[in-house]
Amino acid sequence: MIAVPSLLSDTLADPVRTGAYRPADWAMLVKQARVAELLGQVHAALEEAGRLDAAPPFARRHLDIAWQLSLRHRAAVRWEVMHIRDALEDLAVPVVLLKGAAYCIADTPAARGRVFNDVDILVPRAALSAAEHRLITAGWLPARVDAYDQRYYRSWMHELPPMEHKSRGTVLDVHHTIVPPTSGIVPDAAALVARAAPVADAELPGFFVLAPEDMVIHSACHLFLGEFHKGLRDLYDLHRLFEAFGTEAAFWERLGERAVETGLARPTLDAMDQCRRMFGTRIDPAAHARLARREPTRFRALRGWLFEHVLRPDHPACDGPATGAARWLAFARSHWLRMPLPLLVYHLGYKALKGAH
Repeated sequence: MIAVPSLLSDTLADPVRTGAYRPADWAMLVKQARVAELLGQVHAALEEAGRLDAAPPFARRHLDIAWQLSLRHRAAVRWEVMHIRDALEDLAVPVVLLKGAAYCIADTPAARGRVFNDVDILVPRAALSAAEHRLITAGWLPARVDAYDQRYYRSWMHELPPMEHKSRGTVLDVHHTIVPPTSGIVPDAAALVARAAPVADAELPGFFVLAPEDMVIHSACHLFLGEFHKGLRDLYDLHRLFEAFGTEAAFWERLGERAVETGLARPTLDAMDQCRRMFGTRIDPAAHARLARREPTRFRALRGWLFEHVLRPDHPACDGPATGAARWLAFARSHWLRMPLPLLVYHLGYKALKGAH
């Protein structure tokens, strides 16, 4: 496998190597980290390694600003979740925080330095309509989408159309499961909710986060069954989750079992492979071997080639001759995985005709 030509991934994998960086290297690191939305995470990694003070003044300014911005984002996420609490408190159903909001409220290492673009929650399918009504009443308005897109979300996808608060402009995604049902993968959403743990924040009763292994699996399927425009950031989230949860031996056994039970063994294996390749993440050999036995080697190699390109920062210094083609293939692959062929042809045909008008 060709090494990714990225100062950013190299730095996150081993912050100590910054001791050999020249000013031009620091400038490139800042540029790559900014386009990948990882500048705050670089600050955290350098601080944890005792290397933050080694950054030259111009780089340190960028890093410190990114860190302060991440702290404001964390406060804003909690504030937004408290508003969601107020809107849904009489619904009397569990509300599961997903992805960035979960990392933030659960105070996992993945939240350190991270910025948040939206808040994702999961509610039981039976409560979806009632939850949507209460959120609309509280000021979250559905995105303006046409009748086709309404059907696309409500009949085929795993979430409602995005909702944006009318005064705060914050975006909320309301899920009823973790992968599109049209993908053919149907994890038991009720089991995900039943296994979820209540958040430690006493001001957020009724709010939960996924069990550690389910959190990793969801993060993996969000990345490896989807698109990669923030791929390196999402992969670094996975690295931080593996490093945090992987200190418990039982986690790896549960992860392997749950990956098979949910039908999401492939993206979980991809997450293991790519975290280990990119960041040197410590992955339990037995858990990896269990999932690897289920996957043909030739397909893993092909996916590895694709991921090697699309998980680079979206910066010209990181592009290779095949990077553009790989990104297009990843986009096409994400649609292929989400829909059966007849539905995919219908969907893309509609979008092409709509775009022509």
